[in-house]
Amino acid sequence: MKLSFHGAAQTVTGSKHLLTLDSGKKILLDCGMFQGMGQLTDKLNNDVGFDPAEVKHLILSHAHIDHSGLIPKLVKEGFNGAIHCTSATRDLAGILLEDSATIQRDDTKFINRKRKKKGLPLFEPMFDLSHVAQAMELFNVQSYGQWFTIDEGVEVLFTDAGHIIGSAAVSLRIKEGDKATAITFSGDVGRYNDAILKAPEVFPQADYIICESTYGNKLHDDVHGTTDTLHGWIEKTCIHKKGKLIIPAFSVGRTQELLIALNQLENEKRLPAVTYYVDSPLSLEATEVVRSHPENFNKQLRDVLMHDEDVFAFKGLKYIKSVDESKAINDTDQPCVIISSSGMADAGRVKHHIRNNISEAKNTILMVGYASPYSLGGKLANGVKRVNIYGEEYNVEAEVGKMRSMSAHADYDDLVMFLDCQDRQKVKKLFLVHGEYHVQLDFAQRLTRKGWQVEVPGMNSVFELA
Repeated sequence: MKLSFHGAAQTVTGSKHLLTLDSGKKILLDCGMFQGMGQLTDKLNNDVGFDPAEVKHLILSHAHIDHSGLIPKLVKEGFNGAIHCTSATRDLAGILLEDSATIQRDDTKFINRKRKKKGLPLFEPMFDLSHVAQAMELFNVQSYGQWFTIDEGVEVLFTDAGHIIGSAAVSLRIKEGDKATAITFSGDVGRYNDAILKAPEVFPQADYIICESTYGNKLHDDVHGTTDTLHGWIEKTCIHKKGKLIIPAFSVGRTQELLIALNQLENEKRLPAVTYYVDSPLSLEATEVVRSHPENFNKQLRDVLMHDEDVFAFKGLKYIKSVDESKAINDTDQPCVIISSSGMADAGRVKHHIRNNISEAKNTILMVGYASPYSLGGKLANGVKRVNIYGEEYNVEAEVGKMRSMSAHADYDDLVMFLDCQDRQKVKKLFLVHGEYHVQLDFAQRLTRKGWQVEVPGMNSVFELA
């Protein structure tokens, strides 16, 4: 059996790991889109590194676009196998992939208008809504905690990874002749004190582990300080500076955490009296999906629901649906909070909000999660003074803030705790994926000192699993 890495290899996005069995059957773990990689992004997304038509099964750890986003492209290029995931992942993937196709369509139109004027070749989106519809027909829903067979000699188990609604660590038992091999893919691992979700579950003993390492050299701030910190940014920007607080936030997970924090401020009678816009139709749909899967909620949130029937609603909240409504936010000078996707600020409506407000010192752009250094959000978080947005240069006059307490990714203590259910002497190799290379090297050294056999695979690297 061979294991090859075609994404999230010494980088964070584009999760794609391919198992090729001795029989020739191919099983793909995730099919993510590269995001925030600068000029490399399109090149990396255009070539998945293998023939999609040869893949028989795709096992999807969760619905985030950097794990699911190229599924429609895979279908467009010949994939017609089964896609295995949890129920919530299927529900979220449907709306996220539709949104991705729509954003590609709209951004392509916007960019091509400018390219046409300059006589430059026009761009084409990677896939369209018809390919999303075809992909959704292939989804096969499975429950947590129950082994299921996907092919002769191949069994799969989903355990809750605690990252977003429906996220799973994927364990496989593969029998080839007399040889049995146990492999676990972590997907993205959540935190053990998440505001919404249960803690990551233990998983069966593995021979090989593929583990994410996004924050493999960092410790997060205490999650319990999130509400106070958010309150401070609203007071500073909206009340004292009379400006707009723009928060790039992923539609799934981060937006719901922000809504819960703002709802808590209202319950504590501390919510500043300004308008709170969620400018993303996708975020509204995603919130409804999260509401519909309370089985994933942790005990603390279930207890809150006993006296607050809607933790995602509060005074002053407005969901923005139409493009005209979104543009109108930029036409007003009233202080407000704008929560909009994408979280890396590289696409979607938030990019337009930043473009329209970045040159005024009274405004704030608040980063609340991971952003690739090459993305607009990453550049702003790293303190650049000038950025290019839709082909035009802008001075960064707005204040840029960061909240480290809201990450949905495990830090290195969480990751070590996640791995501690294993007898490391029985694990032949621990592969680190989904992390910046220098972070992975730091985390690899930490794990090696604990006795793990660690490998940091490069892009398109291939390993023989003994």
